[in-house]
Amino acid sequence: MKKIIVDTNIIFSCLLNSQGTIGDLLFNSENILDFYSNNYMRFEIRKHWNRLIKISGLTDEELETAYEKLLTKLTFINEELIPQSDWEKAEFLSSDIDIDDSDFVALTRFLKGYLWTGDRPLYDGLKAKRFRSVYNTQDMIRLRDRLMR
Repeated sequence: MKKIIVDTNIIFSCLLNSQGTIGDLLFNSENILDFYSNNYMRFEIRKHWNRLIKISGLTDEELETAYEKLLTKLTFINEELIPQSDWEKAEFLSSDIDIDDSDFVALTRFLKGYLWTGDRPLYDGLKAKRFRSVYNTQDMIRLRDRLMR
C-alpha cells in the first residue's frame, strides 16, 4: 500500500465537504492507500477551529464528530521520531515556500511516502525543486484509479 502524508489543507477541505472528492479519497481507499499525518496538523486544526465552524456552518459538536471520524482514517507519527537529516532536507526544500510545511515534508521523507497537499504554492515549489513525492488531489485520483486496476 502507498503511504500518503496528508497535510492540513486536505483535512480542512474534507471537514468542509466530506462528500466531495477529498472525502471520497480519504474514506474509500482502504487496502489501497495508507494515510498519515503528524501532531502539527492537529495543532493547526485546533488553531483554526472557530474559522472552520464559521465556514462550515456546523455546530461545534457536529464539527467535532466529523473531525473524530476523519482522524480514524489517519495514522499519526510523532515528529520526534523523524531523524535530523530528514528535518534538514525538509527545511531546505520548504524554507522559501512555507516553513510551516516542513513538518509534512520531513514526515514524507521519513516514511518514504508521498505528500498530498491542496496548497498550490507548496506543490509547485516542491515540484520545481525536483521533489517528486508530492501529489495534488488530481494526482491522488489518478493514483487510486491506477492502483485499483
